[in-house]
Amino acid sequence: MDSGVKVIASGTVTSPQGFLAGAVQSGIKNKRELDLAVLYSEEPCVAAGAFTTNAIKAASIVLSRRHLQNRNAQAIVVNSGCANVCTGDSGMADAEEMASLVAGKLGISPGDTLVASTGVIGVSLPMERIRDGIRKITLTREGGHELARAMLTTDTFAKEIAVFVEAKPSGFTIGGVAKGAGMIHPDMATMLCFLTTDAAVDADFLQVALQRAVDASFNMVTVDGDTSPSDTVVLLANGLAQTETINDRNGEAFREALDEACLYLAKCVVRDGEGATKLIEVAVEGALTEAEARLAARTIAGSPLVKAAIHGNDPNWGRIVAALGRSGAEVAETKLNVYLNNVCVMKQGCPVPFDKQKVSASLGDKEVFLRLTLNLGTGRATAWGCDLSEEYVTINSDYTT
Repeated sequence: MDSGVKVIASGTVTSPQGFLAGAVQSGIKNKRELDLAVLYSEEPCVAAGAFTTNAIKAASIVLSRRHLQNRNAQAIVVNSGCANVCTGDSGMADAEEMASLVAGKLGISPGDTLVASTGVIGVSLPMERIRDGIRKITLTREGGHELARAMLTTDTFAKEIAVFVEAKPSGFTIGGVAKGAGMIHPDMATMLCFLTTDAAVDADFLQVALQRAVDASFNMVTVDGDTSPSDTVVLLANGLAQTETINDRNGEAFREALDEACLYLAKCVVRDGEGATKLIEVAVEGALTEAEARLAARTIAGSPLVKAAIHGNDPNWGRIVAALGRSGAEVAETKLNVYLNNVCVMKQGCPVPFDKQKVSASLGDKEVFLRLTLNLGTGRATAWGCDLSEEYVTINSDYTT
């Protein structure tokens, strides 16, 4: 990270001033796990959001987008175990009731309360359990860690970060939590991320900065190519650090810190992909445009054949160039160079002899790096994915049974 950005040990979404959170085991999952949580700012916040582009949308998405139209929010209620998707008018009423219950508990407007739900599609929320759970939630400064756990579905670990940014006249903090392990191929996918800051930020700048950060991080990761109806990224800024209002003129440090926090959380999501054993980084450079580089990198990172080859430590680079060729990006075969963990296996469209045993052994590492140089322009982008294992099939073959 930038020298002016310091990672806070054990930092989380409640590390910035004025943010509280708490979670309970309400029985939504029918397991002894936290599954319902609230995030709250003691002061009203400027807010920004990015949501799924899937045509099928959770009731929580519809509600939260409506509540964010005025660029203000003060609380988020989130549940795991039930996505509240394809549940009709009753599902919308349930989302609205969740917002109203939390607003009443906190003494704020329901319109300043956002809702997020993740889990199984086509199942109604157990509202009696949720009503009781919301009543029992206790909010604390340390509650961000509980919230991070309550969001999880098939995740194996909580995903949290907080950074302090040294700035004049006063520094500020950005915190965040995320969840996601399956149905991950965001276009803003079952991915949730909540970000907070105590900086004072202009509303228009906040939305632009968040979208930029999402495009370079969450929108460049893939686990299985499936986009979720529940994908949500929300950023709340309460201004308690008493910074000069951050905007286009003075916002570079804020943008960089937000980018780093989002990238860290996005890579955590991919590392925790269902059944995953490896992180795959795909760097594409020399494309005609940045948009084409992004398209190529995401296509390769999401290719089932590439993912399976990496899982088996197979240096079958033909799968990589085949994925590139179908990506939609402009490609000139005679100009293309391909590298596996910095070993050149193809140069100007022709195979390069390499030690297959050594490269295969290197593909057994926890992180694998693929680089493609198209030599057509200045466009460049990086995407992240994970390998495809037998465990992924096991997890998803009996998800509801």
